[in-house]
This record gives sequence, C-alpha cells and structure tokens, in this order.
Amino acid sequence: MTARRLGAALVVACLLALGGCATVPPRNSHDICQVFEQHPGWYRDARAAQKRWGTPVNVLMAFVQRESGFRRKARPDRPRFLFIPLPRRSSAYGYAQAQDPVWQEYRKANGGWFKSRKDMDDSLDFLGWYTDRIHRELGISKWDPRQLYLAYHEGIGGYRRGQWRNDRHLLATAAEVEQRARAYGVQLKECR
Repeated sequence: MTARRLGAALVVACLLALGGCATVPPRNSHDICQVFEQHPGWYRDARAAQKRWGTPVNVLMAFVQRESGFRRKARPDRPRFLFIPLPRRSSAYGYAQAQDPVWQEYRKANGGWFKSRKDMDDSLDFLGWYTDRIHRELGISKWDPRQLYLAYHEGIGGYRRGQWRNDRHLLATAAEVEQRARAYGVQLKECR
C-alpha cells in the first residue's frame, strides 16, 4: 500500500470514528422507553436533573422533544430574502433551545464554563434549573407541564405580562407538551 493510500485510509477511518460519536435522534421519540433504550445515558441525565431540581423526568423529556426533536444542534429556521439567508430570529440552540442570555445566566449560576447546549446532561440540568426558577418566581408547580412550558417559552417576564393568553398557536403547543409529558409519565411506569 502506498503512502498516499495509507493516508487516505487513515483520514476515512478518522472520519468514520468521529461520525460514530455523533448522537442521532431516537428512532421513536413518542415512546420514552424506546428513547431511553436507544440512549441509556439520557435516563441517568434526566434522573440527575430531577434529583437536583425537582422537575420530573417525563416533563423534562417532553420539553426536549418539543424544543429540539432530540436534535443536539437544533436551531430556529433562518428566514430568507429571495435566496439570501437572513439572521436567525432567535439565539436558541441545542436540545433545550436555550437562548444566549439565559444560558449565560445558567452557566454563571452553576459554574459551568464548559457546559454545552449540545450535551443532553447540560441541557436537562438547564431545564431543571430554569423550571425551578419558574416555580420559585411564579409559583407554577413542577408537575404542571402546560404552564411550565408557557413560562419557559415566554420567559418569566413574558409569562407575567400574559400575552400568551391570546396566542392560540402557543396554547396549542403547550397542550401538546402537556399531553406528551403525561404519555411519557405513563410509559415510564412500564419501562423495563
């Protein structure tokens, strides 16, 4: 084998190895047992976030499912003018779709300069931290996925202003998150 072919083979092997590290979304995101079977570390991460912050696993995972579809590098769509991509409307990123300002607050409050929105454990911990903050500031139960989601989506100040009450799309989305959290809760009891 020539040096050139050996080099090309090494490059291909490295790319395949790096590609194997990428986390793919679950095959069936509607069944939490299958999600955790495919990604067992996520269950440990969700349980750790629940233990630390008190928000149930099924609620945390319903948020991730809604916000990113379990895609680690999820971002809002980029609007276009003709064929030219414009700036994104939001800095939301990662599993939890955390925006830059609140992500920075989370990192500062939790000593996490190496935390990443692309890591499920950090995203779940962030969701736990933020839902705990919502609970403390707004009095919303951590077992109420609908209201938690509305406050998460709008931010604490936006939730207090109450404009979400007239947003039919957002209310429908919050109802979907509630249904998903309830379904995940039932499924979790059946997981092996």
